[in-house]
Amino acid sequence: MSPSPPAEPAARYAFYFAPEPGHPLWEAGCTWLLRDPSRPERRFAEDGVPQRDWIEAPRRYGFHATLKAPMRLRDPAARGALVQAAARLARAHMPFRVPALGIALHRGFLALQPLAPLSRHHPLHRLADGVVTGLDAFRAPPSPEERARQQGKGLAPRQQALFERWGYPWVLDAWRFHITLSDELPPQQLGVHARLRQLARAHFAAALAEPLVCRSLCLFEQAAPGEPFVLSERLPFGG
Repeated sequence: MSPSPPAEPAARYAFYFAPEPGHPLWEAGCTWLLRDPSRPERRFAEDGVPQRDWIEAPRRYGFHATLKAPMRLRDPAARGALVQAAARLARAHMPFRVPALGIALHRGFLALQPLAPLSRHHPLHRLADGVVTGLDAFRAPPSPEERARQQGKGLAPRQQALFERWGYPWVLDAWRFHITLSDELPPQQLGVHARLRQLARAHFAAALAEPLVCRSLCLFEQAAPGEPFVLSERLPFGG
């Protein structure tokens, strides 16, 4: 009997916040990461870009803030049902103003974060909580590799419990809105931290001065492990 062909790598699906395409923050984010996940064919000049060596991971994921982290589907054929459920969830929300953002260091990497703490009652937090819990029935359990990778990070008991229940340790009360701008930075190279922070402040200053409204829920897809994520759907809010 001939051996069975290897299984096709499972796609992953993630729900993110991403600025609307007409907002200057979207263009600023794409040019910072040298990639537009909504237009994979678009090319950016990379010569002389000082942050190029520090954006490998966020470049692959695209400019975004995580609401529901990348997941494989329990039923690989359920993509259509997932999109329909997410569209219903999105229509239950109304557009809202995103808090003012600034450059910060978050868990060892550079990010855009709210300048003031975000209440659990803020529409942005309620959206994140609703996406995590409302779409979880579609999520496949973590693979042994995913489980080992998370356990190797030395999670606190609360983060471990969240990972076991929701497949990701930074959700619900542990969730912090952030848009990743760099790989994890070496803690001993403080000059790199300062230089990247200075570059990011200058790069994003004009875009961050513009009011930012969240109007949709974004679906990003990864066709296979290691492939870049692509923004495939913007699901509009109600109203």
